[in-house]
Amino acid sequence: MKWKKWSLLFVLILAMGLILAACGGDDETGGKSNDSGTSENGENGESGDSGEETLAAEQVLNINIKSEPPSLHPGLASDTTSGAVLDQVFEGLMRINQEGEIEPAMAADQPDISEDLLTYTFTIRDDAVWSNGDPVTAQDFEYAWKWVLDPANADTDYAYQLYVIKGAQAAKEDGASLDEVGVKALDEKTLEVTLAQPTPYFLDLTAFYTYYPVNKNVAEGNSEWALEAGENYVTNGPFTLDSWSHKDEIVLKKNADYWDAETVKLETINMFMIDDENTALEMYNAGELDWVGSPTDSVPLAAIPQLKEEGTLNISPLAGVYYYAFNIDAEPFNNVNIRKAFALAINRQGIVDNITKAEQQPAMALVPPSIWEENKEGYFKDNDIEKAKEYLQAGLDELGLEELPPIKLSYNTSEAHAVIAQAVQDMWSQNLGVDVELANEEWNVYLDTMGSGNFQVGRMGWLADFNDAINFLEIFNTIGGNNYTNWEDSEYQELLAQSRTETDPAARKEILREAEAIFMEDLPIAPIYFYTNVWINKDYVKGIEVSPLGGVQYKWGYITE
Repeated sequence: MKWKKWSLLFVLILAMGLILAACGGDDETGGKSNDSGTSENGENGESGDSGEETLAAEQVLNINIKSEPPSLHPGLASDTTSGAVLDQVFEGLMRINQEGEIEPAMAADQPDISEDLLTYTFTIRDDAVWSNGDPVTAQDFEYAWKWVLDPANADTDYAYQLYVIKGAQAAKEDGASLDEVGVKALDEKTLEVTLAQPTPYFLDLTAFYTYYPVNKNVAEGNSEWALEAGENYVTNGPFTLDSWSHKDEIVLKKNADYWDAETVKLETINMFMIDDENTALEMYNAGELDWVGSPTDSVPLAAIPQLKEEGTLNISPLAGVYYYAFNIDAEPFNNVNIRKAFALAINRQGIVDNITKAEQQPAMALVPPSIWEENKEGYFKDNDIEKAKEYLQAGLDELGLEELPPIKLSYNTSEAHAVIAQAVQDMWSQNLGVDVELANEEWNVYLDTMGSGNFQVGRMGWLADFNDAINFLEIFNTIGGNNYTNWEDSEYQELLAQSRTETDPAARKEILREAEAIFMEDLPIAPIYFYTNVWINKDYVKGIEVSPLGGVQYKWGYITE
């Protein structure tokens, strides 16, 4: 088959890459739009256990975040790179702990919850202070959340995460009064939140960066407070933003005023922005980096087999999907049969076996099997060339075309994305007879391109913000935000709305499964594979948590001698 011919070529490329990697010598995933691509020996996603180790005199961690964070404003961020920084310097009402469970953070204790499960009352801990010495108040939370919901503030792609709150959607989308939103500071330390309907994952949401507080006094005095490191960039997390050299390096320092500062051992985290995976691996081998890979960086594809053989590659579960988004406003992808043809003419098993090689699973569904096990099979057959050709002909007939014009496949700069795109380019050329042009851009520019709709097919990825199927389905509820496809469906929207008021878990799942079936019938995306976390770390790096949701916590990290 044509795939075998391509695979042999790739094996030769890999062999050369391994030779080069031996002289120096990681992986990438992609929202939270994820901008990276591809994760074995890590137990429960941890870099190491404490034991009886002796702490090193210098508690400095050097990592690679690959690219410039698009935004370090909690209300504007919507990607893994920004989140990787924000999760260290800010803290929400709750935090995901080392065991992956939700626990109080800025909240002094678990909230009081009303019998109807609609009203949550949080008490802010007395020892919570901002890095400038101001106390963290309930007003800071109310201000931050309503800022996201204010229609005057554009580019708040994650505003919909707040729609579980009473009046939030009406405020953002219909211009209803922000005073009617169910978030109210009763006093300096008491925050009352009223939900639109019972939401079993609400506390998980309060650990996500869109729900982080913002120092109201600072933000009201300077609308550009989040653009640079300095006295205006005031935070409340385990670390502070010491410096930000754009497109080069971010330096975090331990926050001595953090309420749980005794737990924090790392004094400095140097976050380098090294775009080339092989360069990052060379720096790792030279001792200049302590960690390469998930969540924002990538292990070079060519190095993965050798690292697995050495037993140094960590792979852990990750709730996420790598996919190609179709712009359904752009011909020919305004035709569902054309979309189906392109989706079915991909050999996903070949990609995960011959390219990514890190235990990913072929994706023929939207929601990962870590959430819905039945999605291991999905909604269509992988690499179904005959069916793809049938869909192609039907689509050409409906569009009145003899053949398809050249197609542009876009992706953000990454070795992994490039090799996968080249493989898919070959598959579509051989299986559908279409010319495919490849185009890549740096992450920030790429997000702008996708957001403006200036693409035909574009690589994206989604990592779960919380462990519930709705987090994947709600991306495509409306046009805009993180939905780059321009696809919208009224029946789909109604099912998602029903799911939010359904309290029986089994009935709710059936509603969401019905919504996914509608989505997969229309196929505004071509899912490629379900992610894994992939990384390597030095033996002296301990206590760093790699979440099944793709995040990394440095609060508990430390360096041993």
